[in-house]
Amino acid sequence: MNSIRVLLIDDEVDYTATLGKRLDRRGSSIRTVGGGAEALAALAAEEAEVVLLDIKMAGMDGIKTLQEIKRCHPAVEVIMLTAHANTDIVISSLAMGAFDYLLKPVNLDDLAAKIEEGAMRRKHNLELGAR
Repeated sequence: MNSIRVLLIDDEVDYTATLGKRLDRRGSSIRTVGGGAEALAALAAEEAEVVLLDIKMAGMDGIKTLQEIKRCHPAVEVIMLTAHANTDIVISSLAMGAFDYLLKPVNLDDLAAKIEEGAMRRKHNLELGAR
């Protein structure tokens, strides 16, 4: 089975490096970027199956990045990551097309399960669209 292509977007460099390595060891193919504009360029070069997206980032925040991802790459499943449990932002991001959200620090087992679920959902949706 091919590894799931994941793009991790977060402006906390140490966090992305550590989380990326941990997910890579679990078999995902991880790319990390530090912000929204960089993420859009990375997705244009090679689309990911699942995006892990921090809500609070300098420059283009996670909500604006989510809007652009869904506009340009609607099949990509996006899991929002946040250290701040703001119900309004979570509801808003889900309404904009995010697949799910997790609170930081994330439990690695929970995150791995959500990544797999997101990849399966993407595949299912693409198959439905091809019919």
